[in-house]
Amino acid sequence: MNCPKCATAETRERSKKTKCGYATFFCPHCQSPFNERTGTPFNHLEFPTDIVLLAVLWRLRYKLSLRDVAEMFLARGFSFTHEAIRGWEARFASLITDQLRVKRQGKAGKSWYVDETYVKVHGKWCYLYRAIGHEGHLVDSMLSEKRHMESAQAFFKQAVTVIGSVPDQVTTDGHASYPRAIRETMGCEVVHRTNTYLNNRLEQDHRGIKQRYSPMRGFGSFTLAARFCCAFDELRNYLCPRRTMGEVVSLLEQRQAFLQRLSALQRMIQATS
Repeated sequence: MNCPKCATAETRERSKKTKCGYATFFCPHCQSPFNERTGTPFNHLEFPTDIVLLAVLWRLRYKLSLRDVAEMFLARGFSFTHEAIRGWEARFASLITDQLRVKRQGKAGKSWYVDETYVKVHGKWCYLYRAIGHEGHLVDSMLSEKRHMESAQAFFKQAVTVIGSVPDQVTTDGHASYPRAIRETMGCEVVHRTNTYLNNRLEQDHRGIKQRYSPMRGFGSFTLAARFCCAFDELRNYLCPRRTMGEVVSLLEQRQAFLQRLSALQRMIQATS
């Protein structure tokens, strides 16, 4: 294993392991000891990486409070507080979001459906801009304190950066900011459609984030809300078992796909340095 400080490959593995069972090494060049997690986002964690990631994934994916997650792990022999999970969420939710965004680059299709829904942050309503493709897969999401031209432009710029291309057509509601925002960020060639009924699929898709954050009764800060909403959308989209809108997937296939994608996600995040 290469030394995380001087990058030399001439390191020696020691017989001693860390408290969590990770191998330790010694670099004769810079005289530095290190372990498997040194130099990664998981350094200095008091619990195994897979346990920490599973706690964060459960918190993001399911309708569980911080205390619920802590109690579930306590029943499995891992004792940590709800505040520890809060810290892990703040530390790794953005990492999960970034990795999943990279993974789905170029996979959104050429027809986007864009709308915004309301999210309560510190007693005030904010706007969660969301976009999905023709088959119902996530394009991007972004939380904004206001609903105006600058927010719409910022969302489209971010979506194009994430996906890596512009769509052929975009369907929105009749808000006045959309025509100009689409024209200035994606070009005049993109067809803009405004039809309430065509956007019903996105209105229904909003239920995912609405149902997840409703038991939380809002967020305490804008930064927390933006991080949580984006991570939830990315994870929900990644774990979706179907490939096309309306595709019938058996329960066995759903479970197999879930386990495969969950394992792949954990390997992907642990490989991040």
